[in-house]
Amino acid sequence: MQLTVTPIKQEYALQILNWKYEAPYDLYNMATSRESMNELIENHYSVVLDEGDKLVGFFCTGTSAQVPAGELAGAYEKDALDIGLGMNPELTGRGNGSMFFSFILGYLEGQFSKFSYRLTVASFNERAIHLYQKFGFRETLAFHREEVEFIVMVRTGTDDVKHLLKLEDF
Repeated sequence: MQLTVTPIKQEYALQILNWKYEAPYDLYNMATSRESMNELIENHYSVVLDEGDKLVGFFCTGTSAQVPAGELAGAYEKDALDIGLGMNPELTGRGNGSMFFSFILGYLEGQFSKFSYRLTVASFNERAIHLYQKFGFRETLAFHREEVEFIVMVRTGTDDVKHLLKLEDF
């Protein structure tokens, strides 16, 4: 699958706001509101499209990728590029995560070399945690927002992530 990155447009933002994940991943469902639309359009969000311009997913960087409760826990004190991402729910749970995440990391490494990268993920999301670990991310901190536990994962350095994966992972 050939993937490309483009800045988010209103039509893609509307599609993302209407994505519905099944439980327990429904935590990641976004509100269909003007505020949510503005968050996607006005911040550092990009979309990933396939060769037919179908929306595969999105990613963001910076404070948009942080969970606000993590700030109180000191999760974001050290310097790192925060990454947030979401994949089209039609594509999740089907072995597409490695390709999608590898593409995003490769893109970001081309844009922001010599960064440490940081992700915040709900602790129940074992699929994502396992994927991030394959790419060299390690848990550094945990915190709670209401009843949900989040973990912060960091990968330091500018190592090429491709050597961290085996061919059969794709």
